[in-house]
Amino acid sequence: MRSKLNTPAAKDLSKLLIEARERLGLTQLQVAEKSGIHVQTYAGFEQGRLNPSWEKLYPVFKVLKIKLSF
Repeated sequence: MRSKLNTPAAKDLSKLLIEARERLGLTQLQVAEKSGIHVQTYAGFEQGRLNPSWEKLYPVFKVLKIKLSF
């Protein structure tokens, strides 16, 4: 994972994650635990500070019930 400086894509991802988590009534800690990642890593995704790998992001999407469309 590399540090990022709040790119537009990171901001979009941040908004998506926060909205989905809040819709499900979950805390950052709950999402992180269910996704198998550290809570600080997940918080970094929500804050747009970290660029997640697909390996880290896929389980988060599953927990948050985010469906992908291509």
